[in-house]
Amino acid sequence: MVGVMVGSAALIIILSVFNGLETVVLGLFDTMTPELVIVPAKGKTFDPDTKYFSSLKKNKAVFSYTEVLQENALLKYNQKQAVGMVKGVSLAYLKNSKLDSSIKEGHFILQDKNGYNAVIGSTLQSQLTVNTLDPFTEMEIFSPKKTIAVNTLNPTDDFVNKSIRVSGVFEVQQEFDNGIIVPLAFARELLGEEKNVSTIEINLQAGTDVDHFQEEVAEKLGKDFEVRNRAEQNQSLYHILNTEKWAVYIILTFILIIAIFNIIGSLTMLVIDKVKDIAILSSLGASKKLIKRIFLFEGMMITMSGCILGLIIGLIFYFIQHKYGIIKMGEANLLMESYPIGLKWKDYILVFVTVGFFSFLASALSSNLSVKKIDQINQTI
Repeated sequence: MVGVMVGSAALIIILSVFNGLETVVLGLFDTMTPELVIVPAKGKTFDPDTKYFSSLKKNKAVFSYTEVLQENALLKYNQKQAVGMVKGVSLAYLKNSKLDSSIKEGHFILQDKNGYNAVIGSTLQSQLTVNTLDPFTEMEIFSPKKTIAVNTLNPTDDFVNKSIRVSGVFEVQQEFDNGIIVPLAFARELLGEEKNVSTIEINLQAGTDVDHFQEEVAEKLGKDFEVRNRAEQNQSLYHILNTEKWAVYIILTFILIIAIFNIIGSLTMLVIDKVKDIAILSSLGASKKLIKRIFLFEGMMITMSGCILGLIIGLIFYFIQHKYGIIKMGEANLLMESYPIGLKWKDYILVFVTVGFFSFLASALSSNLSVKKIDQINQTI
């Protein structure tokens, strides 16, 4: 019972820690990832000035409707250069209240009385050594012209060159930190795109069913567009998190199965010890099924008692860790002090069903020995 209890508690604690880590990681991505994004099925850009997109923008279920124009460009600050993703966004992008939490340095400002401003990722800042407190040095951005100049000796004539002040630095994850966020109007001038956009990012009002809204929009737009939720926008991340969690679950389940199947040895010794009692019950008219059920119930009682105690211990550990954070991450981690932990009832049901199944299997194998003992007793008589 103690073996099953320890195995069940360890399994539920590890799964809860993975739930906590998953929540933290996805929370970081959610800062920059909208609930829904609309992208063209073919090509890079599309015209957002259609009747349906206009009605979608005014939909009461939509909290923020952001037009995005993005493309890779060459960035230059002082004498250093780097290639990054320039992301031009409309003003609705600033409705995201989580943006300020991602700021590492400066402020998340895209436009003020002095003109356009940019916010860059921490990766770009380290590559270019950008100083947000320097008001005199601006970021230079070079983008290829759509129409290449003919018979020119100056290579820079083939590029659009725009400068912009850097107001802040954000830090989320490496995939996002290698980019620069600018106003949509600035991006249009830089990329030479008057009306088309790359994507439309949508965040919904609280309480709105995201899946239902996604299906509705996808049906109206047809095959020319793709409507992706957060999981579909970050498929590799979700796949990695789920794979790691299930890998740990399988490994710990094997350890738990070994503990459960130890019940076979325990019940075997019990059957041998209770041969006289089995003989008496048999002589009093007890059927083979009744005696078999006795030892089956015995095995199930031992293992399931251990499982329930293990789940209770796991639940107690969750509340203690969640409230007091007794298990620390270490001083090197600046993101959080203690290990995050999350509670999902489906994990408890999963562990309970797993233990129950293998407990029944082990107990059934052991109880079959009692039937063999009855046959031996009958032959002796």
